[in-house]
Amino acid sequence: MNSKIVEFLSTRLKKDLPNVRVGDTVKVTVKIKEGTKERNQNYEGVVLKIKGSGINKTFTVRRVFQGVGVERVFFFHSPKIEKVTIIRSGKTRRAKLYYLRERIGKSTKLKEKERLATEPENNLQEEVIPEEGKLVEIK
Repeated sequence: MNSKIVEFLSTRLKKDLPNVRVGDTVKVTVKIKEGTKERNQNYEGVVLKIKGSGINKTFTVRRVFQGVGVERVFFFHSPKIEKVTIIRSGKTRRAKLYYLRERIGKSTKLKEKERLATEPENNLQEEVIPEEGKLVEIK
């Protein structure tokens, strides 16, 4: 490829993207422009597939809204995407989860992936061990 094209594309790539995988439940915050106003809108669902590479890399998110399945394709490096938050990681054995389209209700749930021991657990409180002879106030 031409060096000018490579240089231009490399300036457009985002550096702060999370490691999104197929089966993850994500919340995508998208900038929406309505007339002269601009606002942020959240789109939450399951990642069905990841496609492409480089600047053309996309991911498809599916959610059910009022009983109707809605799928939306997002570019990873789009300037319209404010942020991508991973809510939970689903355990999958496939690259594309098209089978979720035919399922309804609880059968669309994916098992949650077990966390590694190196990942911090946010909801655990630190254990306070008092020194001998001192009172400790528990909050």
